[in-house]
Amino acid sequence: MKLFISAGEPSGDLHAAQVIREIKRLSPESEIAFLGGDLMAREAATQPLVHYRDMAFMGFTEVISHLPTILRNLSAAKKAIAEMRPDAVLLVDYPGFNMKLAAYAHSLGIPVYYYIAPKVWAWKEYRVKALKKYVDRIFSILPFEPQWFGERGLGIEYVGNPSVEEVDSSLAAVPSRTDFFAETGISDDKPLLLLVPGSRRSEIKYNLPVMDAVAHRHPEVNPIIAGAPGIDGNLYGKYSRLPVVYGHTLELMSFARAALVTSGTASLECALAGTPQVVCYRSIGWKPAHDLFKHILKIPYVSLPNLIAGSIDTETRRQQNREGAVRGFIIPEMLVHHCNVYEVDAQLSPLLQQTVERERQLDGYSKMRARLSSTQSAALNVASRILNLTNVEH
Repeated sequence: MKLFISAGEPSGDLHAAQVIREIKRLSPESEIAFLGGDLMAREAATQPLVHYRDMAFMGFTEVISHLPTILRNLSAAKKAIAEMRPDAVLLVDYPGFNMKLAAYAHSLGIPVYYYIAPKVWAWKEYRVKALKKYVDRIFSILPFEPQWFGERGLGIEYVGNPSVEEVDSSLAAVPSRTDFFAETGISDDKPLLLLVPGSRRSEIKYNLPVMDAVAHRHPEVNPIIAGAPGIDGNLYGKYSRLPVVYGHTLELMSFARAALVTSGTASLECALAGTPQVVCYRSIGWKPAHDLFKHILKIPYVSLPNLIAGSIDTETRRQQNREGAVRGFIIPEMLVHHCNVYEVDAQLSPLLQQTVERERQLDGYSKMRARLSSTQSAALNVASRILNLTNVEH
């Protein structure tokens, strides 16, 4: 089988790498070309056509300023697909770029599969039309998605959530707390407060200053920044003087007393690691931006743990708007102008102690994990389905 994969961010690189590993195990002769990162390169035994560090642009300003690079990447990907003529194209998250590849591959008559689909149930629902037209099958990692997409006529199946396996596997190999702190040189004289300001430059720019200021209000903890792959330490240094630790985010989550986490996959990983957290997402900190944000979003929550454990139906959101508060959440979400030092600290402080708020969040994590259960790994399910759909024996 010949397969072309496109993943434009660190999380996509991780998830796609696991799929490549399973495909190579089931069908060793498979030929794989890709846009992605070092993890995918290791499993495919070849280098990416474009590395994700040259793709991960977010927000209108950042996208416009890097438009020539984005167009070059898109042109290179299209050229590679045309020359390779793969049996299938697998797109992993990163919808702004990948939906354009979906349309192109479809125009060539190449089957298109989407792993970790665009969150159109949250916003940009107009993308449903393009997904239905260009994507042959969606492999979902969220248990509420099959019903939502299915009601709109899309082919979709739940394959399990890769974060469950990734977190459990990684934490099973973690040394004892004493050994871990000794090996990394991190002081363990105080409870650890972990700051996870995101994997994109713009996220770090807007969220880290607030997280840093909140951390300095708690001299009783030891604050550490979890460094994201591909982000230079100098960027963190612009907004904080706190130590940055790379390559140990899950371990740090598991040992932390609490965490401040930018909304995204990290919030789910933190929940699976069992660490109480406050979700932060500042971007532009204006109240009008927040009001617009609420108007555009079609869901009552933005963090994955809240969505998985709760509901995405519009009636829940209407109830939220009438009552002025989010009902049934696990994790407090401090968004836009609410992502300020005082409000974030008010949510964090109870989580640092043995409180009802802390216990409620941990109980919510257990319910969330139960909804994500799957009989086998998501990566294996995806690999098997791709091989079956392309009629490759394994």
